[in-house]
Amino acid sequence: MVTSEEWLYWALLSAVFAALTAICAKVGIQGIDSDLATLIRTAIIIVVLSAFVIYTGKWANPLALSPKTWFFLWLSGLATGASWVCYFRALKIGEASKVAPVDKLSLVLVAIFAFTFLDERPSLREWSGIAMVAGGVLLLAFKR
Repeated sequence: MVTSEEWLYWALLSAVFAALTAICAKVGIQGIDSDLATLIRTAIIIVVLSAFVIYTGKWANPLALSPKTWFFLWLSGLATGASWVCYFRALKIGEASKVAPVDKLSLVLVAIFAFTFLDERPSLREWSGIAMVAGGVLLLAFKR
């Protein structure tokens, strides 16, 4: 049975792995072009995730998916690729402790896009937290 809080555990693990991604990537891109590093990282992800999907028995015929699903997964893949290219370039020339927080400005943008396109309605308390994240990003990203 899935609990209503289970998403939080997965989200926290995501945050831990995202933090490790920034640190490992910063070390790993020394002496290599950031775009090539992104390609290598993506190839590793494809291999590992393919093995995971097959091992867990979750493989299904992708040709059976609806055109709408394909379209939005395609757009999501393009956005992910663009994000990774930009992230690795920023890590190549910037400090990880500044690049990663600015990257997390995506949290603010997700809230705005979800409000606009998905009809999600965060509470005043949630908007306050989102605004604090935005303020924190600005404090971390810009020196005086």
